[in-house]
Amino acid sequence: MAEDLKRLALHDLHVSLGGRMVPFAGYEMPVQYPAGVMKEHLQVRAAAGLFDVSHMGQVILRPKTSYEATALAFETLMPVDVLGLAEGRQRYGLFTNESGGILDDLMFANRGDHLFVVVNAACKEADIAHMTAQLSEVCAVIPVTDRGLLALQGPQAEAVLARLIPATAAMRFMDVAVLDWQGADLWISRSGYTGEDGFEISVPEQVLAGFAKALLAHPEVLPIGLGARDSLRLEAGLCLYGHDIDTTTSPVEAGLTWAIQKARRAGGARAGGFPGEARIFAELAEGPQRRRVGLRPEGRAPMREGTELFTPDATPVGTVTSGGFGPSVEAPIAMGYVAQAFAATGTLLEGEVRGRKLPLVVSEMPFQPTTYKR
Repeated sequence: MAEDLKRLALHDLHVSLGGRMVPFAGYEMPVQYPAGVMKEHLQVRAAAGLFDVSHMGQVILRPKTSYEATALAFETLMPVDVLGLAEGRQRYGLFTNESGGILDDLMFANRGDHLFVVVNAACKEADIAHMTAQLSEVCAVIPVTDRGLLALQGPQAEAVLARLIPATAAMRFMDVAVLDWQGADLWISRSGYTGEDGFEISVPEQVLAGFAKALLAHPEVLPIGLGARDSLRLEAGLCLYGHDIDTTTSPVEAGLTWAIQKARRAGGARAGGFPGEARIFAELAEGPQRRRVGLRPEGRAPMREGTELFTPDATPVGTVTSGGFGPSVEAPIAMGYVAQAFAATGTLLEGEVRGRKLPLVVSEMPFQPTTYKR
């Protein structure tokens, strides 16, 4: 029911901009603005777009003894090298469960004397409870409740943000910094969820509307809703938690082995010691039974989440987990899981759409080249 939904701090701004508000992860969120999903998507690829992602969870892990102890404790929750992350840098992480499935994916940053963590909106209460239960002896787990989170994405994002905060131009992909805007500390990372260059910016609520309006005042920037956020991340081959990854999928099946650094793998300096290590190490060594792959339907009809996949001789081999039309590639695209034997690029499969089996081919991802500033 609408009255049960939380409202973003910028709710009135979204409404004033013509945002169509829909329920998402317990919040009223703008799914699109008057420009429409297609134009918003192409705006981010060509210039810049502003996303309100304040529904995400922001959490500080403040050490009680030492940063090193907190980093090592955080490593007990995921197969990721936390201790080796340099100050002023951010990294992608994955909470795993005892069966090797993914509880959530997240970003975390080394901010010198503490860690800053950003988790998915639908998982944030469970994630905060999980961190509190597992880490409280070594650090305080502090939800950040007085800040919004904005994402400025696209090839013009740097030029726009540098007009307001010049120091951001020197940042590289996955750098983090605390920088001043009109007397307020903004927590900025050069990252995002579109495949484009851009920034995610944690902003104190008292200046949030003013900062968002200052960005939107630039002609290169349009407000962007959830619809284009989804098509942009799909073109970039990025997972959406609860769809492409969940408690049943392992990081290896999901093609996220790049997030498991050498230090945490078998033979590494701090190998194992995370939930689900037996399954994850076995799949790293022997390969998983299924893999997440890119899929390109051959016609014009998109194949949506839940579409069953078959070989041409009607053997079931997998399921689509995300699918739609890719405005930048001007064709339908999808991703999903298929049995290992059918995961090679170029494999011909069929997807069942409204009772008809239509051809598609296993494809490389991303569908759209990424433009991160390394």
